[in-house]
Amino acid sequence: MSACTSCGACCASFRVDFSVEEMDTHGGSVPTGLGQELTSTLCRMRGTDYSPPRCAALSGKVGEKATCGIYEWRPSPCREFEEGSDACQRARMRQGLPALD
Repeated sequence: MSACTSCGACCASFRVDFSVEEMDTHGGSVPTGLGQELTSTLCRMRGTDYSPPRCAALSGKVGEKATCGIYEWRPSPCREFEEGSDACQRARMRQGLPALD
């Protein structure tokens, strides 16, 4: 299993905003209960607006065994997030995890 599907650092480090069209009520795949509409065009994953953030879809302990409960239905910012990217490395650092090679 790659770090990208077991680490969870990104899910506990960033705000996740996405188009309202990605919500299942608007024809997308993100479950309604996990997104909060901010405007007529913008949604945010629940829990990512807190300090510290933690996505409501995240299960488990960050850095040990963390999984996304909606991995197949996650919004575009999560789909576009790249394992090992600068943002990934920053998220891992925030969580006290070692950098990926």
